[in-house]
Amino acid sequence: MRLKNKVAVVTGSARGIGKSIAEKYAAEGARIVLVDRSLEDVEKTIKEMKESYSEVYGYGMDVTDRSQVQQVFERIAKELGTVDILVNNAGITADAQMYKMTGEQWDNVINVNLTGVFNCSKEAVKIMREKEYGKIINISSVVGLYGNFGQVNYAATKSGVIGMTKTMAKELGRKNVNVNAVCPGFIATEMTEKMPEKVLTMMKEKAPLNRLGTPEDIANACLFLASEEASFVTGTVLSVDGGIVL
Repeated sequence: MRLKNKVAVVTGSARGIGKSIAEKYAAEGARIVLVDRSLEDVEKTIKEMKESYSEVYGYGMDVTDRSQVQQVFERIAKELGTVDILVNNAGITADAQMYKMTGEQWDNVINVNLTGVFNCSKEAVKIMREKEYGKIINISSVVGLYGNFGQVNYAATKSGVIGMTKTMAKELGRKNVNVNAVCPGFIATEMTEKMPEKVLTMMKEKAPLNRLGTPEDIANACLFLASEEASFVTGTVLSVDGGIVL
C-alpha cells in the first residue's frame, strides 16, 4: 500500500472528484480526513466509505473562513497526530461574461478557489514544516492554462493556483514538502451529466482521446503525486485532460 498510515486531508471531498481522490487514497492505506462545507454531506460520505475503509474522519469546514480552517487543522493534528497529505480540491463556479459578471460572482469564486487554497495550505504547512515532510496537491484546471469563455473568475483562480504551486514548491522544498498541481480537463461528474448531449459530444471531440475524463483519472494522478514514487517531483503542473492542451 503506497499511502499506508498517512493522514490525508481532502477538501471538497463529500462528492465528485474529491470523493474519488479520498477513496483512492483510502484503498492505498491512508487515514482519510474529509472536509466540506456541508457537515451533513461529509457524514453521509463517511458512512458510505466506512463500509470499505475503517480510518475515515470528517469535518464541516468553509475554506474561506480562516479561523474555522485553523481550528479544524488544529483538531486534525490533535486527534490524528499529523497531516501528511493535503489535496486542495474545493472549488466553485459562477459563470458569466466579464462585462456581465457581478462583484459577488467574482468575489465568491476568488474566495473559495484561490484564498481557500492559501488558507488550508498555510495551516497544513505549519505541521509539515515542523516534521519536515509533506505532500500538497492543488487541483487547478486546464481553464487556468488557456482560459475559457464566460469564466474569467474561474480562469483567474486556476491560473493563480498554478502560480501558488510553483512558489510554494520553491519555498518548501528545503523542508521536504512537495507541492504540485493537477489540471483536469473535461471530467464526467454530476454537473456534466446534466448538460445537453450536443455539448457533451463537443467536449469529447475536443480531446484527442475522444472521451470525457472520469473522477478516477484525476484520483490516479493525485495518488502518484502523493506517493513516494513522486518524491523527486515538485512544482510541476500535470494536465489530465485527454490531450486537449497540446
